[in-house]
Amino acid sequence: MTSPREEHDGPVIRDRRRIDPDTGQVRDAGGDEKSAPAPGAAQGAPAAGPENGEAAAFKEQLAERTADLQRLKAEYDNYRRRVERDRVAVREQALASVLAELLPVLDDIGRARDHNELTGGFKSVADALEGVTGKLGLERFGEKGEPFDPTVHEALMHAYSAEVTETSVADVLQPGYRIGERVLRPARVAVAEPQDGDADGDAAGGQADDERPE
Repeated sequence: MTSPREEHDGPVIRDRRRIDPDTGQVRDAGGDEKSAPAPGAAQGAPAAGPENGEAAAFKEQLAERTADLQRLKAEYDNYRRRVERDRVAVREQALASVLAELLPVLDDIGRARDHNELTGGFKSVADALEGVTGKLGLERFGEKGEPFDPTVHEALMHAYSAEVTETSVADVLQPGYRIGERVLRPARVAVAEPQDGDADGDAAGGQADDERPE
């Protein structure tokens, strides 16, 4: 039995004429020959082509633009917070400058109140002024008997006392004022420190020894 290949041994003649001599019709450009897939090509797997390269480049550009937008948003947020912080600081500074100019007037009102001279229309004006400054955040501080704090108190007088157990304000010579955490003027006070009995006793004993005859 002969194989199909043995039957077709010999020259093979292919008719490549575009016009069929029998029918006169234009033949199909592909003819009967069909292109076979390239050897070793995986069927069903997408071939690497320009489309895949363009998609990868597009994804890379998209990632870069996204990172740029994130950086830009972070910079804008920081700028907005900085502007808001500066705006608040400028407002507080301007308010503090205005209220600092009113402190001598408030001191006069306080002295008049201490001497029972705050009466009539003057009292109404004084109360209104103190009310407005209070709404603006101005706070008066400095009370007799409170612990001495060098950050808010200015000691003008100093003494020792057996009635205190820690350094305290013995008297307020001029009240202090602040806005929030900003001190416009420290309270000027007289300070009393605890009396050291041992030191006084040693001093007295030393004096007695000096006076003892030889």
